[in-house]
Amino acid sequence: MAQRDFYQVLGVPDSATTDEIKKSYRRLAKQHHPDANPNNPAAAERFKEISEAHSVLSDAEKRKKYDQMRRLGAFEPRRGGAAAGQRGSGAAGPSAENFEFGDLGGLGDIFSSIFGRGRREEPVAEHLEAHVEVPFRVAMMGGKVPVTLPVTEPCATCKGTGAAPGAKVTTCDECNGRGSISFGQGGFAVNRPCPKCRGKGSIPSERCPTCGGAGDTRTERRVMITVPPLTESGAKVRLKGQGQPGRGGAQAGDLIVVFTVEADRFFQREGLDLVCEVPVNLAQALLGTRLRVRTLDGKKIVLKVPPGTQPGRKFRIKGQGLERAGRRGDQIVAVRVELPEHLTPEQEALARQLADAAGLKY
Repeated sequence: MAQRDFYQVLGVPDSATTDEIKKSYRRLAKQHHPDANPNNPAAAERFKEISEAHSVLSDAEKRKKYDQMRRLGAFEPRRGGAAAGQRGSGAAGPSAENFEFGDLGGLGDIFSSIFGRGRREEPVAEHLEAHVEVPFRVAMMGGKVPVTLPVTEPCATCKGTGAAPGAKVTTCDECNGRGSISFGQGGFAVNRPCPKCRGKGSIPSERCPTCGGAGDTRTERRVMITVPPLTESGAKVRLKGQGQPGRGGAQAGDLIVVFTVEADRFFQREGLDLVCEVPVNLAQALLGTRLRVRTLDGKKIVLKVPPGTQPGRKFRIKGQGLERAGRRGDQIVAVRVELPEHLTPEQEALARQLADAAGLKY
């Protein structure tokens, strides 16, 4: 089955900006995330497809390489047809015969369903990328968050061969055991996994009943991710050996975690300072009061508001901000004066008396 165009996967044009790609990815990832679709293999596959597309198109260098192959028509293959050769000769960028998949870094695994890996027996490690939303408090102070990852693992029944127990295995007559076939003409030719043996080079007399002959199964793995203090949106951590299980005897790939920090309803960050806003009524602003203000670590600190406090006035609570390299920020508290929308006749009369005593016009 041919690989879908990554732009189509994310529902964006090939002229989309990085922000447009990110926005579309977040919407689709939230819709198809395995946590939101339990026991739905189709959603898990869709989530993996969306993540693969985003990992390529959100990286400037990977996107450039991908667009080169896309212009060569690599995502609309026709075996032995003239169209393939015509695309190769007239496309912009490097020719397919000079294009090395090693230049794509980790993209070799993503494109393996189209072009194969060149040498079928070569061990390949597969990295996995996960986008994780982190609560503001955890991102600022550090902590752990649970993540559910869709992973592909070798089938436990057939050990990755795709054959049913006791089945006879013969060499594929379509690819002669190579696991891949070539198509194209002239200087433009690419390899793709053999459709008959699915890139394995051999065909069992009976397919594995567990995986249907695929050799692997989809499952989910729940892991705890450590979030470093002062994490910002877009920050990444790499966990060695926590990605996809390796194929062909390779070690497991890495897990690359990309963080998105959720907005907080009370706090905002300004450098090492934390900014918040607290409401007071008119009497408290005029006469003064004491407020109990919450800090990021959950403590309550008494803040003295003096008489005559004006709307928007800011108070500084020393040492209750964020810490980095021995430096500690403060917590900035802004006062919001809330006025009643409607006054009783008695309240209105009192307000007029106060205004007259102060010489205020109204």
